[in-house]
Amino acid sequence: MTTAPRRFVVQEHKAKRLHYDFRLEIGGVLKSWAVPKGPSLDPADKRLAVMVPDHLLAYADYEGIIPEGSYGAGPVVLWDNGEFVPIGTTRPEDALREGKLTFELRGGMLKGAFTLARMKGLADGTGKEWLLMKKNDAHAKTGYRITTALTPAKLRSLKETAPPCETT
Repeated sequence: MTTAPRRFVVQEHKAKRLHYDFRLEIGGVLKSWAVPKGPSLDPADKRLAVMVPDHLLAYADYEGIIPEGSYGAGPVVLWDNGEFVPIGTTRPEDALREGKLTFELRGGMLKGAFTLARMKGLADGTGKEWLLMKKNDAHAKTGYRITTALTPAKLRSLKETAPPCETT
């Protein structure tokens, strides 16, 4: 059982620390996770993904430098985007609430099936810790290494601008 495609976006974001903002269009907002090491196409990699506040859909196309003193201050660039299709559910909101969502990504770099699973039983966990994992499929790449979109040339082209919206 699948549903119609929705948007996904991954933004490379150098705030206090470099990380990748992984966002899925669910329930009229961008459900969002900060992924410190970025997404991987290697099924052996289990990437920590910390759930952060939802963002409005207008944030999906944002690139720029968030001004100092603002939430998430620092450069943000689009790393990948495309369609996201939930697998095995027509209600991804419910799957997230239950702690596990499997989906297909159809992006420029990220392709194929992935799972987000909430981590349980962490002694000092906050309940916001998830794992982002690539499924072993035709798009899997053993030994995958992420490449940066925040190149010196790209950084020079960015303007300091407030994001199009606040987090929800």
